[in-house]
Amino acid sequence: MYETTDFRKGLKIEYDNKAFEIVEFQHVNPGKGSAFVRTRIKNLETGKVIDVTFKAGVDKVGVPDLASRQMQYLYNDGTNYHFMDTNTYDQVSLTNEDVGDAQYYLIENSQARVTYYRGKPVSIDLDNFVELTVKETQPNIRGDTSSGGGKPATMETGLTINVPFHINAGDVLKIDTRTNRYVEKVK
Repeated sequence: MYETTDFRKGLKIEYDNKAFEIVEFQHVNPGKGSAFVRTRIKNLETGKVIDVTFKAGVDKVGVPDLASRQMQYLYNDGTNYHFMDTNTYDQVSLTNEDVGDAQYYLIENSQARVTYYRGKPVSIDLDNFVELTVKETQPNIRGDTSSGGGKPATMETGLTINVPFHINAGDVLKIDTRTNRYVEKVK
């Protein structure tokens, strides 16, 4: 059982006999009355997002029966993302809604963990850091310093992030998948 103090973004919980993922949460301690946790959770099977309020320190939620498998991302056909289990060569498909923002970190032939709920693939989990190539960015302008700002850069997957001025097209960058932020330039 999870308590409200265990809540964090991305935590998978069981609520109302269904598997959900916490999209966002806020601990609220009003001046009058007891504290509560306002959450926005996404149903792993349907993709529907709902708002639920839990009493802090009182309410508990279950741990869903989930299984993860390491799989290789093959391709996107426009409506589905296709993955292959490298041990059994079984292939599964996930919709654009199932994949969500993880689509910006998927490169063909990369590895990802596909999460199953009751035998059905429902979502993917990525590593905390991925390496992506800069597809397009503004050229470096003489006089710009490496501190005090940045410029937008579009990565090979379509993700747009803010990077330091010294980054050029073709550079490989380490990106934090949890915050969508630049970490460092890979040598």
